[in-house]
Amino acid sequence: MHPRVLRTGAGARAWRIVVSAPGLSDSLRFRIAQRVRDSLDKANRPEGAVLTLSSAARRTSSARHRADLLGDAARLELARGRSPRALTAALTTELSYADAQLAAGEATVAAASVIRALRLAFHRVLHFDRTTSPLAQDPGAYLTPVHASTAVRALAEGAGRSAEPADPPADRPLRLLFVTRGNANFLRQIHDHYLAHPKVEVRSLDLADEPALDELANSLTRMAAHRLGDDSEFGRQAEELLRPHLDWADTVFVDWCVGPAALLTSVDPGTTRIVVRLHSAETFSLWPFLVDFSRVDDLVFVGAHLRDLTVAVVPQLAPTGQQRVPRLHVIANAMDLAGQVRHKADDARFTLGVTGISSVAKDPRWAIEVLRILRAEDSRYRLLLIGEDVDAKLSAAARAYARLYRGDLAELEPSGAVRRLGQLDDIPAALTDVGVILSSSVRESFHCGFVEGAASGAVPVGRDWPFFAGKANGARTLFPADWVVASPEEAAERILKVTATPESWRKAGEAASAHAMAAWDWTVVREEFDRLLLP
Repeated sequence: MHPRVLRTGAGARAWRIVVSAPGLSDSLRFRIAQRVRDSLDKANRPEGAVLTLSSAARRTSSARHRADLLGDAARLELARGRSPRALTAALTTELSYADAQLAAGEATVAAASVIRALRLAFHRVLHFDRTTSPLAQDPGAYLTPVHASTAVRALAEGAGRSAEPADPPADRPLRLLFVTRGNANFLRQIHDHYLAHPKVEVRSLDLADEPALDELANSLTRMAAHRLGDDSEFGRQAEELLRPHLDWADTVFVDWCVGPAALLTSVDPGTTRIVVRLHSAETFSLWPFLVDFSRVDDLVFVGAHLRDLTVAVVPQLAPTGQQRVPRLHVIANAMDLAGQVRHKADDARFTLGVTGISSVAKDPRWAIEVLRILRAEDSRYRLLLIGEDVDAKLSAAARAYARLYRGDLAELEPSGAVRRLGQLDDIPAALTDVGVILSSSVRESFHCGFVEGAASGAVPVGRDWPFFAGKANGARTLFPADWVVASPEEAAERILKVTATPESWRKAGEAASAHAMAAWDWTVVREEFDRLLLP
């Protein structure tokens, strides 16, 4: 089984025949397949390893071994940045095992199996590190094995709450608890507003500063086992650590629908109102399957398109009358847009800008393609990229994207056509040089940087985010029609037209700024938060 032998097609085929041979016990077949997989991987023949594991799985009767073989085959392809050919088979097999274990009363074993399946279904290569996602294309079809699983359905059933939230207090300020874990980037305006409010008393709980709570929030299998009726110790620990916070608060606002939301809803909130805000990435993760939404009173989205997709991913959010579901709200992110308004020099007219490019979802290569088309007409156009660079370390798929992106930069940076400014402390100052703000992303929940650019007086040209294009809600329903384009060619056409003269450019920028301020400035959006949170 030396890698040198397995580098040849004949050697790899011979071992596939061995692992498929009749008469082998499941345990022996499994061990041989694992050894062949390791050797083929070392021989840089991942496709052969995948075929070997799949061949062995077809001959294996043990449900656990079969799930492991198919799961290993899928993970091998994901490690290479590819969408697994046998992903559906791997998910179906793993979840069938989970269902059988739950039926046999083995809740903890079933929970571990469900978590393995969900980690596979929501692997970042499939949804974050490429410019497409099978979940966005057809959530119902993609998640058919997940939605069909009795163990997953049991996980999503919800324990309910012992009492409805109490009426707001009349004799003292409302006690509002903000819960986060490390990322409070979108909370500052909201937190500061209520901290200064005479009728609100504010506390904050950051799980990143609470090791015991943080550990529980990361204990996915234990959390799932508790939801399935096992691991009472998890429930006891969560109750002991969270009860003082729940007893103090009238309302809890959990930002991001991730670990803290899942942990908090593992405990009966009593008469405390629970509000959770979901941004975007959570919908492409396993976390919504671990949140007990029967204990959430209000679920806030920052875009209607994310609401629609999340309900498709987690059908239990749709009101059916069979179990308690949260009220669904759409409220824009909190932004101080007035601080973005500054004078732009005339030569900013030919400068495109993108703010935030660190993830593949931001797809800066789309913006670069727009620039290429423009420069074929007029070499004065240039592009500023603001923010940390594309992170190539996340996966093989991200590295593949980053290689192409670096090739674009090698072509265009030497001439000054593209400049990377990196992470900046003063974005409003940088936007004074930007005359056209782009949203090049394949998906966004709202795209604060794009709206901030529009508020600054830059002409907005936004991509019809492909993850949501053609659906009931998306970029075209969030923004004015003339802000959104379907292709780099259409983007270039709009830019050439609107920047044809200084007067037309400034007029379009002023109109965009006025719209952004009227629709999304904090002075407007805070009224929606007040209606949500105040008595």
